[in-house]
Amino acid sequence: MNINDYISGRYEKQREYQSFLPEPIHHAWVISDPEIQQLLSQADRALGELNAFAQLIPDIEFFIQMYVTKEATQSSKIEGTQTNIEDAFKDKEDLAPEKRNDWAEVQNYIQAIHYAIDGLKTLPFSNRLLRDTHAVLMQGVRGENKQPGEFRTSQNWIGVSLKNAVFVPPHHHHVEALMSDMEKFLHNESIYVPPLIKIAIAHYQFETIHPFLDGNGRLGRLMISLYLTSQKLLERPALYLSDYFERYKTAYVDHLMAVREGNHMREWLVFFLFGVEETARSSINVFKRILEIKERVEREVLPRFSHRRQENAQKLVQFLYSRPVIDVKSVETLLDTTPSTAGALIQDMIKHDVLREITGQRRNRLFLFEDYLSLFARG
Repeated sequence: MNINDYISGRYEKQREYQSFLPEPIHHAWVISDPEIQQLLSQADRALGELNAFAQLIPDIEFFIQMYVTKEATQSSKIEGTQTNIEDAFKDKEDLAPEKRNDWAEVQNYIQAIHYAIDGLKTLPFSNRLLRDTHAVLMQGVRGENKQPGEFRTSQNWIGVSLKNAVFVPPHHHHVEALMSDMEKFLHNESIYVPPLIKIAIAHYQFETIHPFLDGNGRLGRLMISLYLTSQKLLERPALYLSDYFERYKTAYVDHLMAVREGNHMREWLVFFLFGVEETARSSINVFKRILEIKERVEREVLPRFSHRRQENAQKLVQFLYSRPVIDVKSVETLLDTTPSTAGALIQDMIKHDVLREITGQRRNRLFLFEDYLSLFARG
């Protein structure tokens, strides 16, 4: 099918409303548009550079934890939660009571991302992996009673009510077949559609099917990174588009609706591919800044510690790359040492401008690796 001939679907009359039934996507796609071809080339090149850069960085798993946490906070922010990346690293008891529910949802999402990434080691990218990840995403939070880990068996909608919905996804009787069609499309190597185009189309289709009663937005955005990783376009999951989608949230929602209402798949692909390139370039710049911070700490800070304290200082710094908000107890546990030794090491890190105390309290104090966290907090 030529993309210019694409028809997104049709509305089906239900008892008191109309639901949207999308057309299947498992078929060949012909995309000869020069702008899309150029954007695809640029996005592929940026993704390749990010992948190469990520493989050169030692101990990259520590830094990937930051990307996972940023994805969890930004993707959840699109859904209305207010947890920022600094709060995400705090313990529940360190937060005001009114922030704890949002914090719990972000923590679930972090667990779900790790579960899905680990799942790719033994499972292909599949509906099964998506369902299993959804079960982790929904455990113990507001969606726990909405069929976690199962495709929906009732109608859902986007908006305040079914009668006044902004969008009503397909009737639940269609969900299984539509999700099977999407899975076949992503895995069929005999139809020559570039992976970035495939996942752009599949993301639109997933959001339109809305196969779960809750958590569709977060899982639909996560599946982009999972698919790119499963296809080896990324050796490490270091690219997440939620920050881009959140910054251009109105355009993101409008583009998805424009595909449904006016068959504007071409415009969605342009928006998506531009986001992949921009996000990949931004991630490369963040990695460069990380290496600058790492080099400065190793050159200017660590040599100031005596030989006897060197091992603890190195271990703490490495820990900070995956958890940049700490307290004395976490350092005490990390180093298997006394509170006084942990506290003294933290004070030295403050003196050398690595850490900053952020509570202003005398007890239950928290310390922030500010230069590092700011790389992720500002996007």
